[in-house]
Amino acid sequence: MAFYLEKKKTKSTPYILIDEAKNYMKIDGDSFPEFAVEFYREVNDWLGDYLETDFKLFTFDCALKYINSSSTKILFDILALLDENIAEDKKIIINCFVDSNDHMMTELYEDIRDELENIKINLLNT
Repeated sequence: MAFYLEKKKTKSTPYILIDEAKNYMKIDGDSFPEFAVEFYREVNDWLGDYLETDFKLFTFDCALKYINSSSTKILFDILALLDENIAEDKKIIINCFVDSNDHMMTELYEDIRDELENIKINLLNT
């Protein structure tokens, strides 16, 4: 049975959707939970297991509008894990949606993109 997770957005946490049957994950909103590692643990655990499967195409849409330092580290870890697990027979699409006037988030996504070696991040203006 395919894994499915949906966490509603709160004042300090983003909306999260994982739909393994559709090979899709989305994070949208603000991310500054008091305990970021705990908040994202289920996402990280699932992703580590999922990347070992025989998927052919995985899409990750990220539309974070504000993110604190601990969430930034987790986002980087997620993207680095995707970067490390790209293979010839697996395609990973990463779309980062950012307001064209939000220079801070644009710079953050660009900095992360520059650190990755194997995967492309699509920066898309909203």
